[in-house]
Amino acid sequence: MANVAVLTDSVASLPETFLKNLNITTVAYYIHRGEEVLRDLVTIQREEFLRWMITAKFVPTTASPGPGDYFNAYKHLIEAGYREIVSIHMTAKASGGFQAATVAQSMLKESDPEINLEVIDSRTTSLSQGWMVLEAARASLAGLGLNEITNLVKNMIPISHMIQTADTLRYLYLGGRIGKAQNLLGSMLNIKPLIGIENGEIAPLGRAHSRGQAYQQMAEMVAQAIGQGKAKVAYVHAGALHEVEKIKELVESKVNVVESMFAELSPALAVHTGPGTAGLCYYPVKD
Repeated sequence: MANVAVLTDSVASLPETFLKNLNITTVAYYIHRGEEVLRDLVTIQREEFLRWMITAKFVPTTASPGPGDYFNAYKHLIEAGYREIVSIHMTAKASGGFQAATVAQSMLKESDPEINLEVIDSRTTSLSQGWMVLEAARASLAGLGLNEITNLVKNMIPISHMIQTADTLRYLYLGGRIGKAQNLLGSMLNIKPLIGIENGEIAPLGRAHSRGQAYQQMAEMVAQAIGQGKAKVAYVHAGALHEVEKIKELVESKVNVVESMFAELSPALAVHTGPGTAGLCYYPVKD
């Protein structure tokens, strides 16, 4: 068993195989669909939710887990034998998950003062957060300690980037997550906005006249950022695998990608992006 338990939010959107093989614990976000209360990737799965979203007459709302949800997850890990835990969360500027986890951290200090728990604001989400979780879990299995893993994750925060595009920003706007991309709302209908996360909040990165042009711009942005170096890339989508396959081909014709994966957004993120979203999350790696 690894020495350090790794916990994150469901919105990290890591494929199930990674969660299982690397023993990563996730805490589910909440989705309020009318009177229904759903748990992200627990009581609602990706394919089912996207089918509903396509014809939905309203946009659901989401809520972060509460302190009790995180506290219970920490207790389960302690019962499983862990004495050290790293807990990695979605940007605090877009969600209350990090704050809830810090409250749970205080609760844990009172009930189990000998447990070492680090709670980290990833300042991002999706597979940018997911890469941090993945590398933390790998480091734990390799025998690194809590301090080393914490430093590893914190060093990834400023170099982890997300770029995505969709046919509309309607879902981000209705969900109140539009951030600094507000100025793109007035764009013509045939404009494909490129958005990312900067300093923990949604930010505009550019615009294109077609998806194909948007994908070319994504590839050029990654190539410019990585240069002659190497990168790890997750090609992320919401019901649009065929679109991110196109992005992968463009990116890997320009960039030395040493590890890649396809990943689909969890329903709690798809609420805000809408079906058809396609993009990538990447970070540079050293030799």
